[in-house]
Amino acid sequence: MRKVRLGHSGLEVSPLCLGSDVFGSKHDRPTSFAVLDAFRERGGSFLDTGNFYAAWLPGFVGGESETTIGEWLRARGCRNEMVIGTKLGFDYPGSKGGLSSSEIEKECDKSLVRLGTDRIDIYWSHRDDHNTPQTETMQAFDRLVKAGKVRAIGASNLRAWRIAQANQVAQDNGWVSYSAVEQRFTYLRPHHAADFGPQLCIGAELRDFAAVSGVALVAYSVLLGGSYDKPGAVLPPQYDAVDAKARIAVLRAVAAEAAASMNQVIIAWIRQQSPAILPIIAGSKSTQITESVDALKIELTEGQLQRLDAAGDPADKGGWLKPS
Repeated sequence: MRKVRLGHSGLEVSPLCLGSDVFGSKHDRPTSFAVLDAFRERGGSFLDTGNFYAAWLPGFVGGESETTIGEWLRARGCRNEMVIGTKLGFDYPGSKGGLSSSEIEKECDKSLVRLGTDRIDIYWSHRDDHNTPQTETMQAFDRLVKAGKVRAIGASNLRAWRIAQANQVAQDNGWVSYSAVEQRFTYLRPHHAADFGPQLCIGAELRDFAAVSGVALVAYSVLLGGSYDKPGAVLPPQYDAVDAKARIAVLRAVAAEAAASMNQVIIAWIRQQSPAILPIIAGSKSTQITESVDALKIELTEGQLQRLDAAGDPADKGGWLKPS
């Protein structure tokens, strides 16, 4: 894979990132290792994890994903090939959550031990913390960078204005700033009352912020857990919008034209957004990883992009949608 720059982080990463939220838990060690091997063998170098993965599953307490990745890195001897991103902010056993300086420093050290490494390439704020001053949070991240424990920082599930505020605080003090933003994003559009809890979606405001600030956009839940093409799968209720059927119909048509799967077209469409969005992929089988990586070979035409964008809109755009 040709590598891309991740915003102004200084990091060069593969154009796809591998998500690992259920490694070492729902996906056992052999399954996790096989997926990691498949991703690496196909040129993947960007891994996404989090300190509390997967504490929400019965019988697990958090840290399982980081620990599994650390074991794989040691077994394969490939730490220097990979760009590792991990997160903090959610509470889990042994952590109260939040973005206080003490929590940031404590959780960083715990993640370093579990990952078996001396540095985290990109350290993400996983959720906002309105109870801690931005100055305290950003200064703590800056100390970690200066200490060599962290190379760059990013924000996940923070609103654009909060990221801009944090980066202004950092700029005013000569500290490291957020260079990437990770939010939920997929081809289908959530309905107006969709509730994702603490998760936020990439929207117009964040795209505008990224365009003017130069921060990179990274997307998770891009394939909705296989809901687009898995037999018998039901779309998450948040995406049961009035335009869903029209968008699925156009997605299926473009996939047929491109001799690709719907999942591959979604990945290609996301990568061809402006500003560019880097997708996080996932899977439990090497064939799923291959399918996603092969999407990098797909270049949608301007006409196909326009049709995908316009699908489900009330107005006729590009002659694709006709008023009823």
